[in-house]
Amino acid sequence: MIRRWHVVVLVILAVVAIACDGAGEAAPEPTKSSKPVTRAYPSSMAALGDSITAGVGSCLAFLACGRNSWSTGSGSAVESHYRRILDKNSKIKNHADNFAEPGAEADALAGQADRAVDAKAQYVTILIGANDACAGRVENMTPVRRFREEVDRGLGRLKKGLPKTRVLMVSIPDLYRLWEVGHKDERAAGVWSEGRICPSMLADPTSTARADAERRRAVRDRIDAYNTQLRKACKAYGKKCRWDGGRAHEVRFTLDLVNEIDYFHPNVEGQNELADVVYPGRIDW
Repeated sequence: MIRRWHVVVLVILAVVAIACDGAGEAAPEPTKSSKPVTRAYPSSMAALGDSITAGVGSCLAFLACGRNSWSTGSGSAVESHYRRILDKNSKIKNHADNFAEPGAEADALAGQADRAVDAKAQYVTILIGANDACAGRVENMTPVRRFREEVDRGLGRLKKGLPKTRVLMVSIPDLYRLWEVGHKDERAAGVWSEGRICPSMLADPTSTARADAERRRAVRDRIDAYNTQLRKACKAYGKKCRWDGGRAHEVRFTLDLVNEIDYFHPNVEGQNELADVVYPGRIDW
């Protein structure tokens, strides 16, 4: 009887020992997959806007050069949003459309939005407004109210046709800053004058006359007003729209970031800078 009891006790002790083995240790973390998480990244995208997004001046010829676009560029020279997303989600390959048009103003946004809807883009970037400010004269700049109405019209087309699509609204770069860094450069000043590049801001670039100084400030203020309306329009759009926080406007552009043909449009380095400062990272807002 005693021997049987000893056997029972030994069995119980063995069971307890097994049950307690590893007690007090945290459970092992589940092994994380080495595969990238694609849920936060779209499988298609579209770029809307003007010549900056079209990549004008970023190739050897002064033409639209979509492969170098900060948004949808596929060339190796620019770490575009498309290429960054492709690195995370291979499904986006060959599904990046650039509908930006050189010379486009805000009134072109609705038509471009329709094309993005037809393409079923899951991510849309918008950079528009520089041409609304770059008029022949200050008086010809797009009025702020009309600018907002045209932006809202374009956003309305997107929201109706692509309610689940993420939209990135990018601020207009600081053209006054461009004048500040370039007006003392003989080559840049000459090109601006002879080529009538953004005359509302860059005409008579070396003039210190009061009227010219006031003209430039008026353009600067109009761009600030446009950016305010872009931010508000994005907020009114809802949670699917993200404002860049004014980062594109805050870029401290130098002549090293613009091409040497018109000293206005970003070169490859400028496109890279723009792509970097406005890239939102995970596109899951």
